[in-house]
Amino acid sequence: MNTQIQAKIPEQLLAQAQRMVQQGWAVNMDAFIKESMQRYIESHQSTTTENFIRDDIDWGLHGED
Repeated sequence: MNTQIQAKIPEQLLAQAQRMVQQGWAVNMDAFIKESMQRYIESHQSTTTENFIRDDIDWGLHGED
């Protein structure tokens, strides 16, 4: 299932993305945005996981039921 989104981005960023699509880095803008989002999520996954673990530890040590 695909979901359509709408976003506001700076014109310069859009122009750079369009140039990369034109150069063949992605088949179209949809593919470019999808891959960009995947790479961003993957590159921040360990940080997110670490934060969840720290929150769980803090709750375990200091949290109240």
